[in-house]
Amino acid sequence: MLQVSKKTLNIRGKLLDLSTPAVMGILNITPDSFYEGSRMQSEDELLSKAGQMLAEGATMVDIGGYSTRPGAREVEAAEESDRVESAVVPLNKNFPELIISVDTFRSQVAKRAIETGAHIVNDVSGGTLDEQMFEVVSALHVPYILMHMRGTPQTMSTMTTYNQLVPDILKDLKGKMDKLRSLGVVDIIVDPGFGFAKNTKQNFALLQHLSEFSLLDCPILVGISRKATIYKTLHVSAGEALNGTTVMNTMALERGASIIRVHDVKPAAEAVKLWLAASSVN
Repeated sequence: MLQVSKKTLNIRGKLLDLSTPAVMGILNITPDSFYEGSRMQSEDELLSKAGQMLAEGATMVDIGGYSTRPGAREVEAAEESDRVESAVVPLNKNFPELIISVDTFRSQVAKRAIETGAHIVNDVSGGTLDEQMFEVVSALHVPYILMHMRGTPQTMSTMTTYNQLVPDILKDLKGKMDKLRSLGVVDIIVDPGFGFAKNTKQNFALLQHLSEFSLLDCPILVGISRKATIYKTLHVSAGEALNGTTVMNTMALERGASIIRVHDVKPAAEAVKLWLAASSVN
């Protein structure tokens, strides 16, 4: 039986109910993210895409100023921060109802983003690449997405050996959650980290056992949109991986995901709507 996890987040004093799973749209302010369709090269393009995502059912967007695809080039913190701020400020001005997450493993980037209007910190490193991150998130009083990863974006593909995949990841996340809670961080979202120090077989195993992450009593985020596990298995390109993404997202919803992070909002929102309809039938 699926264990029920915590399903609410405090977003600047307003309670976000995740009993209906939320869709998080991906907006990358980078020239080299693995999926070209997520790259925003101008403010007009950013606002147009964000408006479309909101209209199609996104509750939140995730802003990335540093590509974390395997082998991505290093980006200086100042450049990353400038990229993120260039998106957060106009998004806040034009879409005040939109929840903005900042995708960064650097505490200084997170701090500046929150101060300029972002609402959530999404740390792909789970605090491993910046020892100040947990303290900064605590001081900012914002929700924190704790993702599992090993190594860096440049080395993670070589670090896929586990004693027991799911128990090892759960243990790692639980230890970090204990530290976060000791610092007063209340709103934690867990992300098992599909594609981050996991190979294709491990990603499928992680999805199959996703319900076990409800043991952590936190909302679960799944970010598997158009990733290599999908397009390599189907022998297609990332651009042709939408149907596979929808299948994987539906499986994630069935196994307890509260947030699905996607490049394509409308198909994800439709998957949520259909899953809810099916789940409500006695």
